[in-house]
Amino acid sequence: MNRLHATKDFWLAALRADGPALWDAVAETGPEPAIPGCPDWTVADLAHHVTEVLHWVRSTVTRGVTTLPESAPVLERSDWPETLDLLRRELTGTIETLEALDPDFPAWNWAPQPKRAGFWDRRMAHEISVHRWDAESAAGRATPIETKLATDGVSEILDSWLPAGKRQGPTDLHGVVHLVGTDAGQEWFVRLRGTGIALLDTGTILDSDDHHARAKVIGSVSDLQLALMGRKRADQLALSGDPRLFQALRTG
Repeated sequence: MNRLHATKDFWLAALRADGPALWDAVAETGPEPAIPGCPDWTVADLAHHVTEVLHWVRSTVTRGVTTLPESAPVLERSDWPETLDLLRRELTGTIETLEALDPDFPAWNWAPQPKRAGFWDRRMAHEISVHRWDAESAAGRATPIETKLATDGVSEILDSWLPAGKRQGPTDLHGVVHLVGTDAGQEWFVRLRGTGIALLDTGTILDSDDHHARAKVIGSVSDLQLALMGRKRADQLALSGDPRLFQALRTG
């Protein structure tokens, strides 16, 4: 597995690109259409969710402490023009807030990574890229997540979401999942041990107890990330072996 080393500038550049694209798609569709990858959500629900997340991050990341906030600010639902305005302002404000902070500034997060503001540069880049895809899907014109960003997005799921216990799939399986991002020349090996996982640095898996099932999943890195986030089905990728192992990695 090759590790991608992205930077604050890279993640903020992604936010600057995907944020306006998300807003444009939301404004284009209006509040009523459903989000194909999140069938319980309308576009209005998506816009409100993104606005709430951005507002929460802005209020949390600037505190200068690494403890969990006692409570989250609650944003009331607004009419559609005000919803669009709030979303635009939070997208702009989040970029400005993160840009002003040193990545090493103390800030709480829910993952096993150091409690630093840089976590949120990365997290918000991926939050907005996936929801940009959601909004564009509702508009009938979804475009893939940019290749380098999606490569880091797959890694974020494996090194942050899964170790933090945010798996949505089954947690009683044992085996090895091999993910191959064809357009990025990137691959990942993940060993499942029931509720535990291990992200492996080599494809040479020779443990003496390695008699468990395997799965290999091949696709673009955008499709891999979207499938892991519950936006695409496993059968939309090239999958061999036990499909349940791939489902066990889902975080959305």
